[in-house]
Amino acid sequence: MKLTIYQVDAFAKEIFKGNPAAICPLDEWLETDLMQKIALENNLSETAFFVKKDDHYEIRWFTPGSEIDLCGHATVASAYVIFEVLKLEEKLIKFHSHKSGELSVEKNGDVLTLDFPSRPVSPAEAPAGLIEAIGKTPKEIFKARDYFLVYENEQEILDINPDFTALLKVNAHGFIVTAKGDSSDFVSRFFAPEVGVFEDPVTGSAHCNLIPFWAERLGKTELFARQISARGGELFCELRGDRVKIGGNAVLYLKGEIYV
Repeated sequence: MKLTIYQVDAFAKEIFKGNPAAICPLDEWLETDLMQKIALENNLSETAFFVKKDDHYEIRWFTPGSEIDLCGHATVASAYVIFEVLKLEEKLIKFHSHKSGELSVEKNGDVLTLDFPSRPVSPAEAPAGLIEAIGKTPKEIFKARDYFLVYENEQEILDINPDFTALLKVNAHGFIVTAKGDSSDFVSRFFAPEVGVFEDPVTGSAHCNLIPFWAERLGKTELFARQISARGGELFCELRGDRVKIGGNAVLYLKGEIYV
């Protein structure tokens, strides 16, 4: 069987920036085990698969280690393929995820805007070993799906150098570190060694937590964010009740074929 595969750099205007995702359009679903093997072979933080169904697309996301419930950058990358490669003329794509419900991506010029669920965080205690593994004590600790650590300033976020062996011993999907930004409303980084992603370059799903948090702290609903990984990314954010809007650019890096 031959499949077409695309690699798209999401939340970036040029290649080698933002977050790369592998995208595989399908006519029908493959076995879960096969999709997981493809994601492992790709060795990117996420590989997305989608299938056209009537007026929407079903979508699933895989890290090299497991299927996950939500992924922003691979959804942006999937929308880019549908709009720019498959030449969808409409300006709105409806996605359906069995794990996260209805999602959508709207095209406004070169910006692709996700409509995702808001996931506010709640205060939490640090589990044993977390602070030592991160290597820097936060001002505050919260949790939703992931642990959410708040620091004083952007430089502290840049200086964080986790001990990933120790971080793997903390039972959590991922770890968000964040602070007010110097040239943006807020900055963040995201670590998820449990699912095979030591540091994710740009993480749309983390902004489901970050946007409601910083909207409340800063007293505004429209925010500009930077994820300050080595590759870096820019996100145009908005809080709309129990939903968040996450906008960014995307660029095609490669098109190829895989044989399974």
